Formats: sequence, C-alpha cells, structure tokens
Amino acid sequence: MPSTSASAPNSILLVDKPQGFTSHDAVARVRRLAGTRKVGHAGTLDPMATGLLIMGLGPSTRLLTYIVGLSKEYLATIRLGSSSTTDDAEGELLGFAPQAQLSKVTEEEILAGVHSLTGEIEQVPSSVSAIKVNGKRAYDLARAGESVELKARQVTIYSFEVNNIEFGQDDAGNGFIDVQVRVECSSGTYIRALARDLGFKLGVGGHLTALRRTRIGDFHVMDAVDIEMMEGAPRLQKPSDVARRIFPAIDLNETQALELSQGKRVLLEGYPDSAEPVAAIGPQDRLIGLITVKKNLSRVVVNFPTETESS
Repeated sequence: MPSTSASAPNSILLVDKPQGFTSHDAVARVRRLAGTRKVGHAGTLDPMATGLLIMGLGPSTRLLTYIVGLSKEYLATIRLGSSSTTDDAEGELLGFAPQAQLSKVTEEEILAGVHSLTGEIEQVPSSVSAIKVNGKRAYDLARAGESVELKARQVTIYSFEVNNIEFGQDDAGNGFIDVQVRVECSSGTYIRALARDLGFKLGVGGHLTALRRTRIGDFHVMDAVDIEMMEGAPRLQKPSDVARRIFPAIDLNETQALELSQGKRVLLEGYPDSAEPVAAIGPQDRLIGLITVKKNLSRVVVNFPTETESS
C-alpha cells in the first residue's frame, strides 16, 4: 500500500477484522499505511466481533453509503442460560437460569424459537448500540448510567439456521446451552438482540458469545486481507468494479464522461428510465458517478472525482 498521500489509492479494501480491534482501530491503521486521512468503513463491528469490514480510500468513501445498506451474513454463538447488560459477552452477566429450568429446554424448542425470529420481525436494538437518541449514541448514554429505551424497528431475517447445539457447564457449575447459528439479515439487524430475544422466548435468558461477519452484499470475508498482516500490498478493488457489483452500469464515451463529471445532464439515447442509481463508467474503466435516468437524460446523484481532483 502506498505510504504517501500523493499516491493514496482511490479504492475499496476488504479487511478481516480480528477480535479486540475496534472499527476505529482499523481505520487508523489503514490511514497510516495509505498516508491519507480519507478512509472510512461501511458497517461498524464491535471489538468482540471478527470478520468482514469494507473500507473506502479517497473518493471511494462515497460508495460506502450504498454498501452499508446491503444485506449481511454472520456466524454466531448464542449462549442460553444467562443474559448480560450488553446482550453479549462484553457486558455484566445478570444471573443464571436454574439448572432444572435449563434442562427442560429441548432442541425442538430452540428450533421453534429460531423459526419465530425468522422473516420480517420487530426488533428492539440493544441499549448499547450506536443508535442516536437526542443526538447522543445510545451506548454513551447507557455507560453514563442513563436509562435508554429504544423503539422497535422492522428488520428482515432472511435465514436463521442452527448449525450445532451443545449443552455444558462453566467452571462455576452454571449450566448453559451454546447454539451456533448462521444468520442472513437486512442492514440494521442486531445479532445481539436475536440472542437476547431467543433467550427470552425460552425463558432462560441469552446473550452472544461469538460473532463473525462473513458477507456484506456479495462481498465475502474469504476475499479480505488480515488487517494485522497489511504491510504488504493488499488486494485493493477498483471503485468501478465495486460499483458494478452493487448497481446496473452504463459505459460512457469521453465526451459524456467529461460532461457528467462537470455536473451536466448527458443524453443517453435508448437507455431506459431508472429512478434507482446507475453506475456511470467512463474510459479507462473509471467510475464517473452515480446517476438516475429520465427520458434519456442523466441526473447526477453523486460524482466521484479522481484523487487529484479531491485533494
């Protein structure tokens, strides 16, 4: 990766975030290696979580807004038998279910609980989420000791699969049931909240003990680089390639590309109307902008200047 801002890439980078790293830590590391402050990410991962973090460098940060809204896939471990103040293992445990009560929970009941949390559901986010309440993050209010009540929001759980169920005891003799799951969901879903709600439905409490994000849209963690091993040349993705994976695309000639980059409306004969963004790609496979089309005329949604233009 370049080490000077003059050669900082205009690219998308897929990184595999390790446990203990914050998303901010990942941004700071990439900023240092790329030599530019123009680095952002799409979709925060908690320090406990690992997996795919999509980062934008230079003008490509403008694509992140659209990547955030893509569907996600996670692998997670839900521990039944206790809940926590944060709905995950980083919080304080709020007691344990009696062994007699936990022993009554069957595999069939767990599967039924998972099924009830599949599809379009109303979900109350965790009180330590990043959602803003009166201009402040919910987790900041919660850590300051203030009561935080967040409204339920509709999310879609496309798939909620149980991969394994394991019954056990911790070192203190408290029983638990670890449920390993795979979740495909809409943007805005909190897997911690799924763990909490599954435990509530079964009457024994539940919280998340492991979380790994494996996919955002059709970008997979298998194609990501280890952020702790990024001293070499990472696999940077061109903004035009990324845009083609998110939007329909149209190729422009030199004149059209120049006019569009200047904010002008461009005649696109024969191209159907589209109220949804279309990626406009110019010569040299450069992403010029995102546009909508009406009556064969383009309308700029957002332009993507080159690194030189934006510096």
